[in-house]
Amino acid sequence: TLKTPFTVLQIPFEATNEEIKKAYRQMVMEYHPDKAAHLGEEETQDAHLKFLEIIEAYQELEKERGI
Repeated sequence: TLKTPFTVLQIPFEATNEEIKKAYRQMVMEYHPDKAAHLGEEETQDAHLKFLEIIEAYQELEKERGI
């Protein structure tokens, strides 16, 4: 699947700025590396990479949409 900021944040292309912010906040909390720290090194690293991907997707949408 093609990764876009929308697929990373699991939101529709038509999402409002508020919906984008909400999805971002929820995913950042869910994938925060501290949440996975007890799962072991590999899971912690996976969570960290996903966390960075979420932040990058949100920053891209911030620029595009002026959030």
